[in-house]
Amino acid sequence: MALRTLDSLGSLAGTRVIVRCDLNVPLKDGIITDDGRVRASLPTLNALINAGARVVVCSHLGRPEGAPDPKYSLEPVAQRLSELLGQPVAFARDTVGESAHDAVSSLENGEVAVIENLRFNAGETSKDESERQAFARELAGLGDALVSDGFGVVHRKQASVYDLAQIVPSVAGLLIQKELEVLDRLTENPERPYTVVLGGSKVSDKLGVIEHLLPRVDRLLVGGGMMFTFLVAEGHQVGSSLLEKDQIDTVKGYLATAKERGVEIVLPVDAVVAASFSADAEHVVADADALEETPFGASGLGLDIGPRTAEIFADAIRGSRTVFWNGPMGVFEMKAFEAGTKTVAQALTEVDGLSVVGGGDSAAAVRQLGFADDAFGHISTGGGASLEFLEGKKLPGLEVLGWQ
Repeated sequence: MALRTLDSLGSLAGTRVIVRCDLNVPLKDGIITDDGRVRASLPTLNALINAGARVVVCSHLGRPEGAPDPKYSLEPVAQRLSELLGQPVAFARDTVGESAHDAVSSLENGEVAVIENLRFNAGETSKDESERQAFARELAGLGDALVSDGFGVVHRKQASVYDLAQIVPSVAGLLIQKELEVLDRLTENPERPYTVVLGGSKVSDKLGVIEHLLPRVDRLLVGGGMMFTFLVAEGHQVGSSLLEKDQIDTVKGYLATAKERGVEIVLPVDAVVAASFSADAEHVVADADALEETPFGASGLGLDIGPRTAEIFADAIRGSRTVFWNGPMGVFEMKAFEAGTKTVAQALTEVDGLSVVGGGDSAAAVRQLGFADDAFGHISTGGGASLEFLEGKKLPGLEVLGWQ
């Protein structure tokens, strides 16, 4: 069965349409610091507005403990959405209460309301199916159909993502369609050479994706905190750098499998080693086989790939036709340790083919470092969801929409 899409809903004029977006944006003192996910929701919302639907936007934000918490309110998001849509957006101060019903009943064709953070209700994320379904039934009272467009949550069995989709007619929005088209290109007959760049802190977060992609890729570049477990597996000392000792044997297995399959695993040849984990820490560049031979000895910790590694990675990326990148190369939030991530990001903008930034910290990094979204082939809105898709896992929020 194929994914159900907007076309299958027919005429939407006057129809109350619930849109499950992922508007989980970073906030600082009530100000949105990266509105990428809000902007990603616009094509679907505009399509519904133009079709004359009465649009009810819902999302989560952060991790409130199933109860209202002002610091996780969606009100700033509703304000930003109003600016981007160029029209007023009503805001309901609860999820399924009086305020929500009032906001929805006041909508005219082509108008939009945002209800408060779904996770202010414990039923949204409950492990108890009956609790989730009860909340989903309350949500269903706000609309006649569901457009599921929050790609960042499709790997979660949550009330607004999974249970609601079984109660009212449900289809995928334009963002989910776009994400799936891109992921399909990464897994089914990708253009070659195909390079995957993995970073971030832990190997254990990427085990499934490494295993699933090894038979499919030509080259795997490993940076970020996870590189140190690979370096130890190769027999190097890494001082006080991040290390998952329990994954060393698994990594040795990957290195052996890659060799058998003719897949090139490219590991750092140098790293930026610091005296401590702080923005102004003293730091030096050291070769990968001499990380403990710095002035900091065994207490030094690697916080970025080194400049030679960054250039090797950049050359490999530029020479590829398909590139998927997930996870920063270092602690990019600190100026002294951003260079590796910046070099990799720059190289992705120069790919003659498909370049995909795999959501999460990678998406945050490219924006913080000043890159425009359209410099890349695609920036995913779902780090965890895209990784689980690339692991070959079933995603409940897609299966419920007919995706096989």
